[in-house]
Amino acid sequence: MGTLPSAPVEKVIVTYKSQAAEAGSNTAAKSDAAEKAAKTGEKLAFERRLAGGAALVDLGDSATEQDVTEVMDAFRADPAVASVEPDIRAYAMAVTPNDTEYAKQWDLFEATGGMNVPAAWDKTTGSGVTVAVIDTGYAAHTDLAANTVAGYDFISTSSDARDGNGRDADAKDEGDWNATDGECGTGSRASNSSWHGTHVAGTIGAVTNNTKGIAGIAYGAKVQHVRVLGKCGGSSSDIADAITWASGGSVPGVPANATPAKVINLSLGGASSTCPSVYQTAINGAVQRGTTVVVAAGNSNANTSGFTPANCSNVITVASTSREGNRSYYSNYGTAVDVSAPGGETRRATDTPGTVTTPENGILSTLNAGTTVQSTENYKPYQGTSMAAPHIAGLAALLKSAKSTLTPADIETAIKSNARPLPGTCSGGCGSGIADAAKTVDAVTGTTTPPTGTTFTNGTDVTIVDNATVSSSIAVTGRTGNAPSALKVGVDIRHTWRGDLVIDLVAPDGTVRNLKASSSSDSTDNVITTYTVDASSEVANGTWKLQVRDVASGDTGYINSWSLTF
Repeated sequence: MGTLPSAPVEKVIVTYKSQAAEAGSNTAAKSDAAEKAAKTGEKLAFERRLAGGAALVDLGDSATEQDVTEVMDAFRADPAVASVEPDIRAYAMAVTPNDTEYAKQWDLFEATGGMNVPAAWDKTTGSGVTVAVIDTGYAAHTDLAANTVAGYDFISTSSDARDGNGRDADAKDEGDWNATDGECGTGSRASNSSWHGTHVAGTIGAVTNNTKGIAGIAYGAKVQHVRVLGKCGGSSSDIADAITWASGGSVPGVPANATPAKVINLSLGGASSTCPSVYQTAINGAVQRGTTVVVAAGNSNANTSGFTPANCSNVITVASTSREGNRSYYSNYGTAVDVSAPGGETRRATDTPGTVTTPENGILSTLNAGTTVQSTENYKPYQGTSMAAPHIAGLAALLKSAKSTLTPADIETAIKSNARPLPGTCSGGCGSGIADAAKTVDAVTGTTTPPTGTTFTNGTDVTIVDNATVSSSIAVTGRTGNAPSALKVGVDIRHTWRGDLVIDLVAPDGTVRNLKASSSSDSTDNVITTYTVDASSEVANGTWKLQVRDVASGDTGYINSWSLTF
């Protein structure tokens, strides 16, 4: 991660043998430090006892390397000393990668629209996890090769596969171009090859700190290309088999996957008001085998409920956000969306379709320059929920690597509960907000330190009933005194007409504080926001309730989760 600074040693850590007086007596340790000072001619002072029992001895800021050596030799010569070592410096490792195009990857690091990825790299880079990219296959790229493991081609029709045969062990992307309008059905247009799977893979696992190209979110992970999309897309039967195989399941006539994936990325979809059983069965099997399945919400600026596999159960469905932190103009939305991630906008909504007017606001990743068949490798910005989903797949790999015992449900909950509200706007519902990689990794590794205290969360769904009041409870314990004057109440309610809802916070003593009133003119989906409440008159410990009243009929919803941050 670059050259670390060289700092002088100013202190040493002395561990005494258990029977020595200095092992338990600070007075004895002080006397020993004074004795060693007299012996070496250095200014030594016992500073404090460490948690592990060792003594920290200060040499002062003017000690030279030779002075430190003499002091350590003096302690080592003492038969009462078990060990002595320098008190060395450590540094945050989330420094800027040396990849030449990293500065263009706003989606990883910018405060407004980015996903706070670099700060997560101190703790995990995805090592030990394989991520399957079920997509168009692999266009060879030197910024991916070292992180790529063997995949499979699941396209069963040779004409669609363009490789002269059906399924085989070669996941090479043969191109998905269409020569003429209407070739792939009514309304289809002629187009060049997209090299879509290679672009998705770069966001997840591009080789990092190799002085070229881009940085991958989970650059310590391995990427497995599983080819399902060729000429005119791909079939649900092939995609379902690919999901099963990628997650370690058995597919007739196909050799077992030697490196099963713990994360699957599906940046693909089609129109369907229901999730086909062939998809749901494959997804359920993958999840039961411990594989997290991430799906793009779709690019039709419509409700995700009409698109599959985004509307399937047991998946993390991802909407797209722009560099400004708004829902991308093309992104699908709705209650099926679980979370959002940067998908970019290579043009504005009012610009001519098919043009690229704002490439700097897209998602830069690995690609190929070929218009039909593969040519030279390159990098290009794309936009789409297809670009948002691999951000979450990469984050899932970071989490699984950081804590191998996490289940797919654990990973989904962690990502959703640690997301931040969109800094911009989202009409229709963008899930729990924009994912925050560092905050989520901290949460699962037990290193979260909320700036104002502790967060208590209830993630159990509560159905909201027409013309009735429901509530969800949080038992707060371990606090002292009263709640703060700026108590943060995080609310994630999925509802198809939020204007019907009245939302209150009920304190342990029964005091009700209104968070949101009803409004007959507010027809937008969902309430996903954080309220700030002056609760300084309330004792912190006790059972708090989020109370939701639906004042009308005809719309459905539920409390997805809520939290209190003290």
